[in-house]
Amino acid sequence: MEFTTRPEIAGTFGVATSTHWIASAVGMSLLEKGGNAFDAAAAMGFVLHVVEPHLNGPLGDMPLLIKPSCDTVPTMVCGQGTAPAGATIAQYRAQGLRRIPGSGLLATVIPGAFDAWMLMLRDHGSLPLRDILEPAIHYARAGHPTLPRVAATIAGLAGFFREEWPTSYDTWLPGGAAPQPGALMKNPALADTWTRLLAEAEAKPGRETQIEAARDAFYRGFVAEAIDRYLRDACVMDAAGGRRKGVLTGQDMAGWQASYEAPISARYKGWTVWKGGPWTQGPALLQSLQILDGFDLDAMDLRGADFVHLVTEAMKLAFADREAYYGDPDHTDIPMSTLLSEKYAEARRALIGDAASVEQRPGRLAGFETWTDAALRHATEDYVSGGGTGAGEPTMAHLSQRRGDTVHIDVIDRWGNMVSATPSGGWLQSSPVVPGLGMPLNTRAQMFWLDEGLPGSLTPGRRPRTTLSPSMARGPDGTELAFGTPGGDQQDQWQLIYLLRLVHGGMNLQQAIDAPLFHTGHFQESFYPRPVRPGHLMIEPAFGEAVITDLRRRGHAVEVAEPWTVGRLTAASRNSDGLLRAAATPRLMQAYAIGR
Repeated sequence: MEFTTRPEIAGTFGVATSTHWIASAVGMSLLEKGGNAFDAAAAMGFVLHVVEPHLNGPLGDMPLLIKPSCDTVPTMVCGQGTAPAGATIAQYRAQGLRRIPGSGLLATVIPGAFDAWMLMLRDHGSLPLRDILEPAIHYARAGHPTLPRVAATIAGLAGFFREEWPTSYDTWLPGGAAPQPGALMKNPALADTWTRLLAEAEAKPGRETQIEAARDAFYRGFVAEAIDRYLRDACVMDAAGGRRKGVLTGQDMAGWQASYEAPISARYKGWTVWKGGPWTQGPALLQSLQILDGFDLDAMDLRGADFVHLVTEAMKLAFADREAYYGDPDHTDIPMSTLLSEKYAEARRALIGDAASVEQRPGRLAGFETWTDAALRHATEDYVSGGGTGAGEPTMAHLSQRRGDTVHIDVIDRWGNMVSATPSGGWLQSSPVVPGLGMPLNTRAQMFWLDEGLPGSLTPGRRPRTTLSPSMARGPDGTELAFGTPGGDQQDQWQLIYLLRLVHGGMNLQQAIDAPLFHTGHFQESFYPRPVRPGHLMIEPAFGEAVITDLRRRGHAVEVAEPWTVGRLTAASRNSDGLLRAAATPRLMQAYAIGR
């Protein structure tokens, strides 16, 4: 029997799981109040902005998959904002940039998370907006226990904030002192922002009208006005080592709104798996499944070197295609049907050998050769980081505490409504706090390239190809699954391994989460300064020395992580008879699953 650190939660009323215990408890409280999964997920999201400010914020971005109980397939809610009208390659190149900095103001796109929550709530929620926002207002005003990583992040940036980002210094170091681990941390300006927004919304009659009023206040009212006013004059230090102004305006915000779209899917061993389109990295998980479909994983030890090697090599191929072909399909014709075809998967499968590949090997599709050439050029050019702060997004605790990450939420209610959401961006360490709002801007534009003619080229109105990637799946017995994780480029790697353990290992949700994890940094990272580490493989030591030695023998550049530091998965499921289950990772001692 597989070891677990905690029980798999089970019941029939509802389950809520997330990357912070307070958010999970808030979600369950909304279900107890009579709310549905959509109400609970939104309340959890706003609380996570408060309690994990180093991992996400209200001015960040978010894709979320929702599945109302009456629907047979999920729907994607796109909370990924687009590049502002002034975000042109010429504008950025004129400032001497070869790539977009990972922090500061030039990396900001239109904030998308807030409107995605509001759109979902308007159409699928049931509780008043006050019920959704009051928990976040409480924790922002009354305080919450400071996570050790939050305390360390703020302490490490105290001097930088004082000298370069004074609004952040005032917000995160009130009175000039960094918060201590476990001490109460407050954000009264954020509480005031939500209190004012709620007051303006409640001046209107009716639940849906109030939600629309909140959207107006955020994107066309006082929130947008505060952002516009700040960005007209602000010129701040960024990760490229220079002080630069942003290009986002209130007009950009007024012209954007969240939207619905169909996810894409693939079949694997009787399962159907749904992911976001190629404006996310989600299709890389589907491509990996297509490649692996030709191998007998049932015959493999899921803790063995053969399994780790095979899955790693499949992911290298899928993520090489991510770099060459993924982007906003509203702006570029992405050959997704070809990339997900069995014929293409067969050709990719044949590239996997006994030795670890150290090459970047995107598929070379006819008519798209310039994209492939660009991906190979990016992977081989000698980029040099300009220093600065807040650059990029780490994978886990074993990396820099000055870099942002992500959070995740899964909720299923007693009626069978499901949500899987991955909010991110607006990290306290990567952009200054907007005066009066208590929240920093996002830096998702760092994923664009400053080269013309590519699916990921910086273009006004285009979505950056994000790493954010919630998941849903349905098993051959009708079990429905919502799952996901923070972790930047590692999100779809850890989720792939997790799913394979459910399909081939017969594990329950918690067992599959607790099992040791691995990932590769072989391909081009999505975050500034966009490094490449050929052949890299990070693995948890619980795999054992014999497996690690075998992998090194095959040519993998193995990096052994500290114990229990890879992956932040959460998951929830619903059987066809209505039995609900949930699980959360013990790693970092933050995530929690609650249900009954």
